[in-house]
Amino acid sequence: MTCSFIRSLKRFLAVGLTLITPALHAQITIDIIGSGQEQRPIVVTPFLNENQNLPITGIVRSDLQRTGGFRSTTGESPYPNDTTAIHFQDWKSKGAEILVTGGMYPKEAGQVEIRVRLYNVALGRELGGQSYTVRPNQFRNTAHKISDWIYEQLTGHVGVFNTRVAYVMKRGRRYELQVADTDAFNPQTPFASNEPILSPRWSPDGTQLAYVSFELKKPVVYVQSLSTGQRKIVASFKGSNSAPAWFPDGRSLAVVLTKDGTSQIYRVFLDGSPMQRLTHSTSIDTEPDVSPDSRSILFVSDRGGSPQIYKLDVSSGNINRQTFEGTYNVSPHFSPDGSNFVYIRRDSGRFEVAIQDLSNHQVQKITHGPDDESPGYAPNGQFVLYASREGRHEILMASSLNGSKYKLHDIRGDLREPAWSPIGKR
Repeated sequence: MTCSFIRSLKRFLAVGLTLITPALHAQITIDIIGSGQEQRPIVVTPFLNENQNLPITGIVRSDLQRTGGFRSTTGESPYPNDTTAIHFQDWKSKGAEILVTGGMYPKEAGQVEIRVRLYNVALGRELGGQSYTVRPNQFRNTAHKISDWIYEQLTGHVGVFNTRVAYVMKRGRRYELQVADTDAFNPQTPFASNEPILSPRWSPDGTQLAYVSFELKKPVVYVQSLSTGQRKIVASFKGSNSAPAWFPDGRSLAVVLTKDGTSQIYRVFLDGSPMQRLTHSTSIDTEPDVSPDSRSILFVSDRGGSPQIYKLDVSSGNINRQTFEGTYNVSPHFSPDGSNFVYIRRDSGRFEVAIQDLSNHQVQKITHGPDDESPGYAPNGQFVLYASREGRHEILMASSLNGSKYKLHDIRGDLREPAWSPIGKR
């Protein structure tokens, strides 16, 4: 079993299976706890005819502020809209660098057209505009899409506000696999149990989750459709079945099995094709993660005497050690472009999040612990999501590569085992 898997497993006790319905309101709260860069002042003006019960501009402001790269304000009235001429010198004198305006216009069949325009006040020019025709129940997703568009225009990186996060919440003896928007709204519970749930992982198209459940009194790997709720066992062999990781084809997973003795890595196929054994050692090989191009797998092994991260070339079977600093390095996850990986390292007794470049092995420390685990990248590669601890409570943390951070916590229970969804249609 994995070292971090064992650390997680020690916390779990349980009996019985339960199902619950989707939650209707956000219970998780988000606190921004620091910014690691200079913040660009941005004014998102109230959109003309905006629905006061669900202000799109408030969602956009919050999205951009969470990145740590923007200081969002409301500006001063009278506010311009998407049809108004912009007097750049006036807004520049008010300290604005970026300006966003917009309007909402009724259309046929209950639809609403949402228009947005983006301006660089410092340069005195418009950066572009967008239009969305949607129904009122799509306002929140549309606001996230607007945030994504603004973020990409200003940073050059794809936005991830219109994605989701999966995690496990533990309250009492109950374990809930939950999925929520990145701003903590619309939490849903695809599966719940009084037995431990571990290692949720998104399929490449974002329609399924693989995870480990102990409902059969042993660790078994399941894949569940988020649209239908249908669940399928993909690994339930003798011994332990754990640590699923999707191949980019979406038709197979790397999993850790002990059916032949020690923990080894196998490739299992959803269509039932014969599995493939990927590692052959007498050591513990565990925590696999598949590269974006499917050519290599990072994993953890004690074959060198302590838990370290190795890379397997899938075609040749060659294995090379990747981490050399310290005696405990675990939980590797490739960056979306495959150039580096995020992982947990132990330094002076503190479990911290770090990033290592695959080409030159340079290490960048992201956190200072003391008890961080389960790190993974946002799909744009600009944020790392991980589990941490605040006093006696387990929380989730998101850190940008430039050092800004925000935390997600829930007064109802502990949050752990986070995973950020891919970018795609929702």
